[in-house]
Amino acid sequence: MRFPMKSHSLSRMPRRLMAIVLPLALAACAAVGPEHEVPVVASGSGWTSPSAGAVDAAALAAWWKTFGDIELERVVELALANNLDLRQADLAIEAARAQLGRAEANTAPIVAATGSAQRSRTSLNAPEYNAQASPEQTVYDSGLDASWEIDLFGSLRRQRESAQAAAQMSEADATALRTSIAAETARTYFTLRGAQRELVARQASVEALQGVLELVRHRVKAGDLPTVEVERAQARLDQARALLPNIEARRQAAAIALGLLSGGLPESQLPLAASPGIDLALHAVPVGKRADILRRRPDIVSAERQLAAATADTGVATAELFPKLTISASAGFRALSDTTFIGSDSRRGAIMPLISWRIFDGGRVRADIRAAEARQKSAAVGYEKAVLAALADAEKALSQYDHALQTIAAQRTAVSSTARAAQTSRRRYELGDVMLSDALDAERELADLQAALALSQAGAASDMVTLYKALGGGWAAPVPQ
Repeated sequence: MRFPMKSHSLSRMPRRLMAIVLPLALAACAAVGPEHEVPVVASGSGWTSPSAGAVDAAALAAWWKTFGDIELERVVELALANNLDLRQADLAIEAARAQLGRAEANTAPIVAATGSAQRSRTSLNAPEYNAQASPEQTVYDSGLDASWEIDLFGSLRRQRESAQAAAQMSEADATALRTSIAAETARTYFTLRGAQRELVARQASVEALQGVLELVRHRVKAGDLPTVEVERAQARLDQARALLPNIEARRQAAAIALGLLSGGLPESQLPLAASPGIDLALHAVPVGKRADILRRRPDIVSAERQLAAATADTGVATAELFPKLTISASAGFRALSDTTFIGSDSRRGAIMPLISWRIFDGGRVRADIRAAEARQKSAAVGYEKAVLAALADAEKALSQYDHALQTIAAQRTAVSSTARAAQTSRRRYELGDVMLSDALDAERELADLQAALALSQAGAASDMVTLYKALGGGWAAPVPQ
């Protein structure tokens, strides 16, 4: 239902009209609907895998620098600067901020300038024809028209809160994407370096088996071994060589993926496949307090902002139960002659407060409120899920990385002992103390362990990246104290 009030001259607005409008305008500070509160979700007393030391905020923000690899730093920072997904995320933030600006502008009056000159002629046979006046006339009109919705019950305020939360959610989502891009770039880089190390190990095995083959040929020629031993040695060499193309393909694919992640042509990072990498600087990661990740991870920030937007939307829906007040006003000049157009006698003006109230709508508003409340409760559950998932991610990443370091330490010990055993077996074979199969088995075992160590080192580096990401690393936002 709409309750228009009779328009009045601006200079003669009755006091009773002011008595109605001003109290309603002062009520604009009120806002219906619930106020946003961050739900309290228990984070537990501590980590299940103990880790000492506080997190260095600067190191966490740029964790890829902790590996001490200049090429890794270069490709990660290149990806953060040029990745096309991040560009799209920046545009999404820009759009969300524009919507926030629109919501803020809704609280301000709308003022429009108008101007017209209308030439008309009245029919001489029309009933409204006045013989005392000319049937033709020109009406000149100009002025300003304004309208202003008074935010009586906080609908516009809640809309602004919702838009602000949505903009902040877009920023958090972009931050989450940034951390994901950095992590994926680093993992791909470690895949490339791991393939390089594996290739070196397999090539060393091929060279060793080539030497064994030459030795077998000499002994067969001398009559010490049967001819079949040459065929056996050649088969082992061929098997080792057959593994190389697949490793080279993985190295090439990782380099191409790095080119795409960094926002360039696929082949732009191919030189990395040919350049040797440095030894990975794997170390224990101090994780700090468990509750810190709840304030650091961008996905949790996004979930909390989504809840804030849903809470504000509930207030917007609730405000529809109450009346709305819009004040319209206009002022300007209107005359039949351009010579008298600008003058005190040609002034015009009007003001019209309008109250509208949906008294009956078949339950539409209350249905909208129930739907908004359901979305708010769903967002609260989503926030709780995000918190628990973040804790689980961090716990799992910490456990995986700790076990990866233990595996590498054990593998290094195994490689050292197996290398000594293989060297001993070769010397004994040359002296005729052991069979060729024993020497070949020792060489193969060493090659397998060296390749496995290379893969484990690359995997541990990826686990380290996953841990940094799970802790909320990758953006320069310090943990609130």
